[in-house]
Amino acid sequence: MSDIRVSLDNPKSLSQLSDDEFQALLLEGVSRTFALTIPQLPSKLYSAVANAYLLCRIVDTIEDEVSLSAGQKKFFCSGFIDVVKTGFNAELFAVDLAPLLSDQTIPAEHTLIHVLPRVIQITHSFEADQIEALASCVETMAAGMPIFQAQNLSEGLATLADLDKYCYYVAGCVGEMLAKLFCHYSPEIAEHREELLKLSVSFGQGLQMTNILKDIWDDAQRGVCWLPQDIFTETGFDLKNINLQQNDPAFAKGLEHLISIAQDHLNNALIYTLKIPSHETGIRNFCLWALGMAVLTLKKIKQNINFRHSDQVKITRKSVKTTILTTKLLGRSNLLLTLLFNLTSRELKTPDWHYSLSSSKAI
Repeated sequence: MSDIRVSLDNPKSLSQLSDDEFQALLLEGVSRTFALTIPQLPSKLYSAVANAYLLCRIVDTIEDEVSLSAGQKKFFCSGFIDVVKTGFNAELFAVDLAPLLSDQTIPAEHTLIHVLPRVIQITHSFEADQIEALASCVETMAAGMPIFQAQNLSEGLATLADLDKYCYYVAGCVGEMLAKLFCHYSPEIAEHREELLKLSVSFGQGLQMTNILKDIWDDAQRGVCWLPQDIFTETGFDLKNINLQQNDPAFAKGLEHLISIAQDHLNNALIYTLKIPSHETGIRNFCLWALGMAVLTLKKIKQNINFRHSDQVKITRKSVKTTILTTKLLGRSNLLLTLLFNLTSRELKTPDWHYSLSSSKAI
């Protein structure tokens, strides 16, 4: 680990590493979760998926940078789409963006922007279908996210359909990309391509909704709310009144409805995972670890519905280790995985409220 820190503090030293070592070090700096899950993938998939995550993280860095105006974010997002598609002008893009990043952007993301040209070089070392999958995802994400960044998000989104769109732009399109990469890797997986592409959007939305629910109060302190007003209108709560001091049963009921919707999406994630051949244990682990941690997070939110900080519903390291061990033991059995999911997530459903879930692309 010490080598990772030294390397990230000194971007020039990264040039001495192989492409896989280079990407592994960057992943460790920007996401410990993905640094844990992506290495579970087969070696033929690892490089492309690691690169894909780094590309998406660059878009996130642009969108999260507080010093950039909405116009600048749109400009850099548009420019990054061209860089990823063509492989050209990566150096100029990095030189233009890097000085504009503030201290609120973490050091590892500063490093990521400085070494962006090599990330793009790796992108264009892949096969044409892989490059298309990555470029399509980046284009969808980079074109869609600024739409929401330009809105007043202090009082939530208007409708659940708006939340669906947002989740597609930030996570559903990533799910589609992963499904394309999995199908490119395995003709056996590609037999289920159309269904996997459909389910992958729902998979991404389930994970993103879990993050949104976990981070409600952290976002609120920044004046941001991703919750859909129409769901809360049904329970009698106005998101204009959301604040840390409240303890409104109508608000809690709205959260329970969203937890139930997220559980439906995660059920689709399980169906998706079970369509991966059982002998592809690396891909299954990659999916199951994310799914398991999301279910456990939703359970903590449901059990602590009046929580006021994300740390209160963050799953423990012990829970993460248990998820990893359990999925490794049961990962080849569709029956046991289904039973485990149903048992673990049964309390997430709202019995007196029903919502017809569509796993189709929500745009």
